[in-house]
Amino acid sequence: MKNKLFMIIRIIFGIFLLFFGFDHFFNYIPFPEMTTEANAYFANLSSTGAMQVVGIVEIVSALAFVFNKYGALMAVILMSVSFNAVLFHIALDPQKIYGALVLLLLNISMLYFYKNQYSELLKA
Repeated sequence: MKNKLFMIIRIIFGIFLLFFGFDHFFNYIPFPEMTTEANAYFANLSSTGAMQVVGIVEIVSALAFVFNKYGALMAVILMSVSFNAVLFHIALDPQKIYGALVLLLLNISMLYFYKNQYSELLKA
């Protein structure tokens, strides 16, 4: 039961990440207008190429989850993207935080499912 649940969440999360990861390159999702501060910050991130790096991390993580290869590593790396997305919305655009919260919750669930693979990493 746990393995099937893990597989379902892993694949749904992978598809979620692919969809949003490719949007960083093809801009096919029409996002509603953000606050002035959020728009300025997001424009600065986009102009430096940082959002493309986020897109690459999301796409690589998606493939890792879908194919179940290096998923534990990508869950740790993706956590920085998830956490920063939530912080961005808390500070600058709280009305649209729901997608970032879904990303964070799915990422936490991946960390939980891969928890046995972190034992060496977490030894004192």
